Amino acid sequence: MNKHKIGGMMMDDYNQKWMYDGYYYRELNQSVRPSIVVSKHGDVTGDGVVDLVYLTAIKTPDSPFWRNITLVIINGRTQKQTHIQLKNNQGYNPTLFLGDVTGNKVNDILIISDTGGSGGAINAAVYSYINGRFQEIFNDSSFQSAFTYDVAYEQHYKASVISHKVNEKFVIDLTYKGQQYLSEIYTRDGKLIEPITGWVNPLSGLYPIDFNRDGTYELEAYQRIAGRYNADSLGYVQTVLRWNGSQFVPERQYVAIYGGEG
Repeated sequence: MNKHKIGGMMMDDYNQKWMYDGYYYRELNQSVRPSIVVSKHGDVTGDGVVDLVYLTAIKTPDSPFWRNITLVIINGRTQKQTHIQLKNNQGYNPTLFLGDVTGNKVNDILIISDTGGSGGAINAAVYSYINGRFQEIFNDSSFQSAFTYDVAYEQHYKASVISHKVNEKFVIDLTYKGQQYLSEIYTRDGKLIEPITGWVNPLSGLYPIDFNRDGTYELEAYQRIAGRYNADSLGYVQTVLRWNGSQFVPERQYVAIYGGEG
């Protein structure tokens, strides 16, 4: 890691001291001392001066799990420090991305960490500098509350995914799953042996992509579709989100399936 100043200290010195709410403490117990997980440079306040953005967290001993993940922004012009405790502030492999997702030509802050659950879910949040302060404009919990689905197996080797947010129905041809799989669910003439419902998992991927090549990133969200049980994957719901000036809205949505044998 390059040496950078943080509030008047070199980053190497920060590994010996840590700051919380403007005060410095020495902490001999390494298990409760936060450290810098990742850092980025970029103008996130729109004043034309590069700022320092980083995440601090406390690492669990003998584990890659981080807790108390905190976003810290140091204003490059004023050296003012802003500390933001994330709502979902624990997870694995915390990462940072700086890029304009709101279209105002100023970098926004995307934070992602893995939950470590069997469904591959992530924690995700986006912060933007609005009206002189950093505000959360996206989080995975709000996304999952807004995007709801019904998944059901249908007659003749099909499954349907109804997306209530966009008011669309997607139909998946299940024949790619193979004869053994289908024989457990359907009779020989393609009738369901019994009703089966599945579900759509929480957010498992969120990727900033500049689809229009205009300098503004859209966000592509991935959610895995589960069938009879969580490991029975039917495909993914992929949603492209764009900022409309006040919130992220779905620009388009797809369902993608796994390929079968050719």
